[in-house]
Amino acid sequence: MTTERPGDVTFKGNPLTVMGDKLKVGDKAPKFQLLANNLSLVTLADSAGKIRVLSVVPSLDTGICDAQTRRMNEEISKLGKQVIGYAISVDLPFAQSRWCGAAGIERVQTLSDHLTMSFGDTYGTHIKELRLEQRAIFIVDANDTIRYVEYVPEVAQHPNYETALAALKKIVAV
Repeated sequence: MTTERPGDVTFKGNPLTVMGDKLKVGDKAPKFQLLANNLSLVTLADSAGKIRVLSVVPSLDTGICDAQTRRMNEEISKLGKQVIGYAISVDLPFAQSRWCGAAGIERVQTLSDHLTMSFGDTYGTHIKELRLEQRAIFIVDANDTIRYVEYVPEVAQHPNYETALAALKKIVAV
């Protein structure tokens, strides 16, 4: 049975329930299956040996989610090919594809959890009442170990970009 975390996130101050356990630094990254824009499955194993930035957003069609994804794309573009970026939401793959084309996103791949919410349930980002993802950032190293975690406590709040990017650059430099 999936753990429920009542009140673990708010939306404009209103408490909501998040499904799944919170992950922490040092945990093995759970496996996932998400849909790419072409409806193919993407798994954690597909990027084995790479550093992964999992930027989780409620919906690309909102200002903060748009800004978060653009920022991650810009920052990851400055790093080498050893870094892979994923923007994960519950948006339909077709909507994600349209958004990427309009936004000029090239280094971050958008992935959809709309089919089963399995990513949200295993990474602890599934907002039960809204069937959306809680805003979060996970950095997973080449050995599938989580090296950075941020669960943003308010849906309408930006993540701490500077802290996440500092952690990412430290991993890349090793």
